[in-house]
Amino acid sequence: MSSTFGTVFKVTTFGESHGAGVGVVVDGCPAGIELSEVDLQPQLSRRRPGQSDLTTRRDEKDEIQIYAGVDGGITLGTPIAMMVLNQDQRPADYDEMANVPRPSHADYTYRAKYGVSAASGGGRASARETIGRVAAGALAEKVLSREHGVEIVAWVSAIGSIEIEPPPEGTVGRAQVDANDVRCPDSAIAEKMIEAIQAIRKEGDSLGGIITCECRGVPAGLGEPVFDKLEAMLAGAMLSLPATKGFEIGSGFEGTRSTGSAHNDVFVKNARGLGTATNRSGGIQGGISNGEPIVFRVAFKPPSTIAQEQETADYDGNTVAFRGRGRHDPCVLPRAVPIVESMAALVLVDMALRQAARRSPPE
Repeated sequence: MSSTFGTVFKVTTFGESHGAGVGVVVDGCPAGIELSEVDLQPQLSRRRPGQSDLTTRRDEKDEIQIYAGVDGGITLGTPIAMMVLNQDQRPADYDEMANVPRPSHADYTYRAKYGVSAASGGGRASARETIGRVAAGALAEKVLSREHGVEIVAWVSAIGSIEIEPPPEGTVGRAQVDANDVRCPDSAIAEKMIEAIQAIRKEGDSLGGIITCECRGVPAGLGEPVFDKLEAMLAGAMLSLPATKGFEIGSGFEGTRSTGSAHNDVFVKNARGLGTATNRSGGIQGGISNGEPIVFRVAFKPPSTIAQEQETADYDGNTVAFRGRGRHDPCVLPRAVPIVESMAALVLVDMALRQAARRSPPE
């Protein structure tokens, strides 16, 4: 099913960008977890539109409500239903786009697949769909923290050609990331990124960039050879996000310039028993976590809907002059940080539950 993610911890999102609301059903969450809207709202507030002048001006509070699966603040082990009502829809903004597929957007491909596409906004292809992922991810993070002490932190590491030097592993926290609107932990570079986004917005254009994510405290042994390798599942999760175009883990593409002798992570004794002296593997070897921090990067393209006029074609093949309307991010990176963290949490909690099932004796 195209809207369901996970094997044990199953997440199904629903809703369109300009419909009544968007939400998620989570099936497979363990019973007995303390849970309320207060636990989920911080990540949703980091994702919501209108939080700074670097993002879309659509004004949504994105206040989450839990409708099922929780009683007295405790998860029941039954499906958990959560939803955010849309409050600032403007479907009329898209009337003139009804017969013109937006360049590099999903309008044409959705129509090619289903024979119909959402009349306004991006429908299921809109980043608004990710609200359900973030709500489910916040729940997954709570399970991972309680059971394994896992911490997940992502940040903007590049906007266009502006990028930061990789910080030492384990040194960046969410408070540091959220200290500025662009969510870059290097304050001096963050100012340059902010200036670049503001300038490109005035030009009616957009910018892409890279988000780096660290998953700390992940126990060794997570991952399912051969086809459900942990890095493969992370890659699939990240590339399922709107506007993503690339994924690399550990040394990534840069590692191809190295030699085996220089690239190998040799083992050393540590408090866990064994660790590695370096982490070019990015915390995963043979598709299975090795106990080191899992470090990966996700590339996001510039948003496709821009205010500049472009020459394109309508659905009948006629050449037309097109200018994007509506309210859109000039750069998705600042709001994508909690979305990347949430998808990482969903992969890890599903793998952790699969591993726990493997170790549990049959009744």
